This record gives sequence, C-alpha cells and structure tokens, in this order.
Amino acid sequence: MKKTVSIKENKDFKRLYYRGKSVAAGCLAVYFRQNPYPYCRLGLTVSAKVGNAVTRNRVRRLMRESYRLMEDEVRKSMDIVIVARSSAAGADFSAVRASLEEAFLRAGLIKGARDGAERSEKKGGRESGR
Repeated sequence: MKKTVSIKENKDFKRLYYRGKSVAAGCLAVYFRQNPYPYCRLGLTVSAKVGNAVTRNRVRRLMRESYRLMEDEVRKSMDIVIVARSSAAGADFSAVRASLEEAFLRAGLIKGARDGAERSEKKGGRESGR
C-alpha cells in the first residue's frame, strides 16, 4: 500500500462506524467517509466470529492484497474501513476481491464510478444537465 496509511486509533474506527456511510457486498462490508488529508486511510476489521487466529489473519491478508491491487483506482482523501463477514472465512482470493470491487463500485470509491454518494455532494443532490 504505497499511498495509503493505516487507521489504528479506535476513535477513528468509531467515527467511521457512526458518521460514515456503509455498503455491503458478498463477504465484506465497507464503511467510508471523506477525510481532510491528501491520502487515503485504511482500516481492516475481522472479528472473532470469523474464526480462529489463523483464519482471521488469512482473511486480513486477502483483504489487504485485494485493496492493494485496486489502490490506484480508489478516490483520494477517503477513510475506509473494510469489515469481514463470517462468510469470509471460507472465501478464496477471487471471492474477496470480487466482493471488495463490488462494494467500492456501489460506494463510488472507484474513480469514474457514479453513485448516490457522488450525487449527494453536488448542490441540491441533482446532477447538472437535467
């Protein structure tokens, strides 16, 4: 992750959970919010419900690698927390990558993607030209 910084503070995670927007797809859920920095910040969460420590670390590695491959496409100045659902325990890399890509598309975090989050940023919540 060359352009992304890790989120490590509990207050930053809580801020995203309560004030950020969320999208779920497949075996992952994504919380996101604009940040004041010129770079993205990423947090990964895998609860004990997913499995034992070996399984949780494997899922965490899969999520981190999936994000790394998509990092250049992600909008800048975003705080992102990726949460693994219990179904991620048995998922392979392609399933995790597909879930993350689908969630980012729905959230509008991938450049060029259009969704409700981008439209709501525009004045009046409407696109120009209508």
